[in-house]
Amino acid sequence: MTAAGAESVHTVSDLALRVKRSLDGAFDSIWVKGEVSNFRAYSSGHWYFTLKDSEAQLKGVMFSRDNRKLRFRPDDGDEVLVRGRVDVYTPRGDLQVVARHLEPLGAGQLQKAFEALKARLAAEGLFDADRKRPIPRVPRRIGIVTSEKAAALQDMLRVFESRDPTLAITLSPSRVQGEGAGREIAAALDLLGRYSDVELILCGRGGGSLEDLWAFNEEVVARAIVRCPVPVISCVGHEIDFTISDFVADLRAPTPSAAAEVAVPVRADLEAAVRARVQRLSGAVLRELARRQRRVGELRSRLITPRRRVDLAAQRLDDVRLRLARATELSITLRRQRLNAATGRLRALAPRRDLVAARARLARTEHALVTAHAVGLRARRQRLEVARRALYALGPLQALARGYALARTMPGREVLRDSAQVSVGDAIQVRLAQGALDCRVEGVTGPQPPEPPDPVQLKMGTRRTT
Repeated sequence: MTAAGAESVHTVSDLALRVKRSLDGAFDSIWVKGEVSNFRAYSSGHWYFTLKDSEAQLKGVMFSRDNRKLRFRPDDGDEVLVRGRVDVYTPRGDLQVVARHLEPLGAGQLQKAFEALKARLAAEGLFDADRKRPIPRVPRRIGIVTSEKAAALQDMLRVFESRDPTLAITLSPSRVQGEGAGREIAAALDLLGRYSDVELILCGRGGGSLEDLWAFNEEVVARAIVRCPVPVISCVGHEIDFTISDFVADLRAPTPSAAAEVAVPVRADLEAAVRARVQRLSGAVLRELARRQRRVGELRSRLITPRRRVDLAAQRLDDVRLRLARATELSITLRRQRLNAATGRLRALAPRRDLVAARARLARTEHALVTAHAVGLRARRQRLEVARRALYALGPLQALARGYALARTMPGREVLRDSAQVSVGDAIQVRLAQGALDCRVEGVTGPQPPEPPDPVQLKMGTRRTT
């Protein structure tokens, strides 16, 4: 019996589940502060990190449904305050805190979050000048995104009324401070962007602290300004206040009143400018009309009657005919002179005499050619006869006429030069000078050694060799 026999034995998963159940409700809403390390943001939107201090560390997770509400994104080394519940992740047995809220600790954390978001959006090119659109010179309808109770709205309306009472205005109200204000501002911008007659949007509020203006530092507002199809002027706070919306907007105004002045020109000034331009245009038209009338008068004075025009044309035609007749006569005279000169040179050449001499040379050449051909033919015939006689004298038929015979094998007609080529009983054919004999070998005799030559006496000087 084992040592654990008296006690119940738990599996690992069962033990982890019991620990998880024991923690449920016990630490459902607690605050934990610590330093963030190993921070990872997954494509699903969930955040995973480790909270640690000098003596311990704890796994942490914050799901996308909760972290999308935050104003900033933590990084390794940040001191944060987390509110959530303690839980056990049973597949690994990790004790972790599931964060529902997260905020930075220490002075300057909001400014740090501001700088981090600013750097990230700048890296994406959202602050580039070439991305920003021009502001319409004289908009007919302006959209405003701000709180309907804000003093900034009344300031802008007073400026609009004083500069152009006929201007059409569309207000898309939104909270500009507090939790969720950023999403409301983004929704108001999207709504105004769908109005086809809105040509310009002013988005902003009056001054305040960094926390009061934080809604305009949220990424959701920056993205809404970027995707808005209508140019946007950002007018948040006072002249010294800067927000993320100021950097992504097509134009930044230091205050809401200044934005209204930039967006709408003074109607009286426009009307005065139009009147001045009309006067300048009228003067220019009258001056151009007078100049053209003078030009017409000058041209009319230079006009001549049709009869006079016909007479001038007839006179020019007579002049052309006279010059043409003279030129034709001169050309004929020059051509006649060149013809006479060519005729004289042709007669001096006497082609008939050259033809007689050429025929004589041709006859001599023909006679010489015939003679050379005949001589060459006789010489070739003589050489041929000499070669024929020599060939006949060396031919095999002459040897057969002297009593020699030519033996060949019967199947292959191979000439016999050696007795080793046949055996006893082989059939052979013997060619004579006249006719041939079909024979059969009765015996074979090998080649006989040559007989030594008879001694010859040679006389060389005073010596004698035998």
